[in-house]
Amino acid sequence: MAAAVAPARVFLEVRTRLQSALLILGDPREGGMPLEVSVTPSSLRMQTPAGCTELWLPAEVRLVPSSCRGLRHVAGEGLHLRLQVRAEVCRKLFSVFNQSSQAQECYTFYCQSCGEVTIKDRKLQRVLPLPAENWAALVEEWCCHPSPFANKPLHPRESDCFTGDSFFLVNLRSDLQQPRPEVAPAETSCFSSENHLKLKPKANTKVICKRCKVMLGETMSSETTKFYMTEIIIQPSERNFPIIPRSQFVQSVIAQCLVELSSARSTFRFTVQGHDGKVYILLWLLNSDSLVIESLESSTSIQKFPLLEDLPKADSSSAWNAIKILYQPYIKSRNEKLASSWESDISVHCLTLPSATCLELLLILSRSNAALPQSLRCMNSFQL
Repeated sequence: MAAAVAPARVFLEVRTRLQSALLILGDPREGGMPLEVSVTPSSLRMQTPAGCTELWLPAEVRLVPSSCRGLRHVAGEGLHLRLQVRAEVCRKLFSVFNQSSQAQECYTFYCQSCGEVTIKDRKLQRVLPLPAENWAALVEEWCCHPSPFANKPLHPRESDCFTGDSFFLVNLRSDLQQPRPEVAPAETSCFSSENHLKLKPKANTKVICKRCKVMLGETMSSETTKFYMTEIIIQPSERNFPIIPRSQFVQSVIAQCLVELSSARSTFRFTVQGHDGKVYILLWLLNSDSLVIESLESSTSIQKFPLLEDLPKADSSSAWNAIKILYQPYIKSRNEKLASSWESDISVHCLTLPSATCLELLLILSRSNAALPQSLRCMNSFQL
């Protein structure tokens, strides 16, 4: 019996700010086959002897069929072409707090991995962003007298929640449910005037979930605890715990961190390091306005990573917002020279996460890279 021929793959990347798109019409068999392509403002249709692949676009995206240009054939992939689009810029990022009601409201903190309550019914009067890591140096430049904030750490009160680049600072009270701490080697934490979160080596006390034993954060002082955004879900107390696939949650949080930091500080290069100070990944943000639309009937590359639970369903097509980044893993001294130059560059921003989450992120990036057409997976020495 002859083997069934897989339908052709359709891959469309829309740049909403540029109002342009890259379309790849893939041929699953080497050697090619007769191909008939129909492009309308709202859909793509590709007819081959193996069958028909049709891709319907989201309502906010419309193609301009007459603008097709740059047609070329790439061996092993199929036809590449570019065209104009009319796309609405609609970007919904993961948000921990509802901006319209974040004050005067009771919140419950959950472990994202298992749903265990870590802080229950905490009424937050203030949710405030922490200043940049060099805030103390800037104060000294502006003051004509000694800085009144020198050597003074920023501690939240009981009704406060301070937000950093990738973490929350909260004040834990004895009457609240708290995660069980796991004590590290006995040294004291040190708050620096240059960076309110700098610590001496191995000075942290891990905060782990009672139920699943995942690391949620670190104790910064006798009252202040740092929770990592990738490990905690904060919900108004009247709502139920939302079940979000782990890798989807990590992607959303990291994407938001990168987009907000690049916008606020014009920073586009990042190092991702573990809580132990070890660098795991080098990231370079290219753009944050991509919309990826793909037919999934024949997309099998994602099956190479069965441990990631949020695989797309076998629908005719799927669309999702995406940020485009270049990355290099830094494991077992790989890319050591590049990592060393980045660490000494003041324009590179460092994101700190639990070490296990750094490895999760690396696996997510590898899965995403493997799902791309072959010609889009690398740029210079970086993976995309």
